[in-house]
Amino acid sequence: QVQLVESGGGLVQAGGSLRLSCAASGSISRFNAGWYRQAPGKQRELVAALLRGGTTNYADSVKGRFTISRDNAKSMVYLQMNSLKPEDTAVYYCNANWLYGDYWGQGTQVTVSS
Repeated sequence: QVQLVESGGGLVQAGGSLRLSCAASGSISRFNAGWYRQAPGKQRELVAALLRGGTTNYADSVKGRFTISRDNAKSMVYLQMNSLKPEDTAVYYCNANWLYGDYWGQGTQVTVSS
């Protein structure tokens, strides 16, 4: 079992930046990691993924603005969000998965005002 705890959400004006952090309770070096978001009335969607081998994948809506990274030594996953837009407003969830499990954090709210 791995527990994930997100932090770094908040209220920011459009054009601003936030950095989300995800702390894992154990080693995630063998895991794929990702950030998802869910806006009110919408389905949860993938924002960014960072596979164990280093490959990244981004939703088209955030390409060029968001960057996912990880520090396996610290069991941390990050999401740097720049040039934020009101449509980025959502609850952001950290995910870590591997062959033997799929784990989620409790989410952190990001609100972007226009």
